[in-house]
Amino acid sequence: MVGSHTVKKRDRIIKAMKKRYFRIHQKYGIEIPKTVQEAQALDIKTGTTFWMDAIRKEMKNCSKAFEMLPEGSRIPVGHTHIKYHLIFDVKHESLERKARYVAGGHMTAPPASITYASVVSRESVRIAFVLAALNELEIEVADIGNAYLNAPTNEKIVITCGLEFRAQCEGRLAKIVVRAQYGLKGSGQAWRSHLAKVLLEDENL
Repeated sequence: MVGSHTVKKRDRIIKAMKKRYFRIHQKYGIEIPKTVQEAQALDIKTGTTFWMDAIRKEMKNCSKAFEMLPEGSRIPVGHTHIKYHLIFDVKHESLERKARYVAGGHMTAPPASITYASVVSRESVRIAFVLAALNELEIEVADIGNAYLNAPTNEKIVITCGLEFRAQCEGRLAKIVVRAQYGLKGSGQAWRSHLAKVLLEDENL
C-alpha cells in the first residue's frame, strides 16, 4: 500500500511541474503552444507549418503503439483509461519545433513488478573518456529516436484520440499494444531490459 504522505508528496510534485510548464510561453524568442489548437493557431499566425509538421512526425512514430477500437466501443475489461497530451519544445541551434506525445502515467495504479531502471553514472562516463584518451581510441555516440517505442509493454492502457490523430480517429478509443510509451510507469524499465537483451544477444554488435 502507498502511504498517504507519499501520495500527497506526489501530488505536490505534479502540481509544481504543471505550474512551471504553463509559465513557459517562449523559447529562443519562439512562442510555444500548449495544445494542438494553439499549435494550429500559431502556424496560421506565422504563415508556417512548423508546429503541425512536428505533431505529424511524432504521431507517425507513435501510431504503431496504438490499436484503434471500433466506434462505440467501451473500455476493455482490465484496461485503464488515461489522458495523453503533447509537450512542445524548440531544439537549440536548429530551432526545430519538437512535439512529444506523453501518457498521463500518474493516473495508473502502481505496477506489481519492479520498475527501477538503472542508468550509467557520470563517473563511469568520465572514466571511459579517460581510458579512450590514454589508449588513443575514437569515441562514437548514437541517438536512438523514440527509444521507448522500441520496447514491449504489458501495461493495459486505453486513451481517447484527440486532434493529434487523423480526423476519422478523433474521439475514438485506442489501446496501447506491444510498444511502451513515454510517461507510463513501466516504460523506463521496459526499455532498459529490451536494450540489455539486444546488446547481450546480438553477436554482430
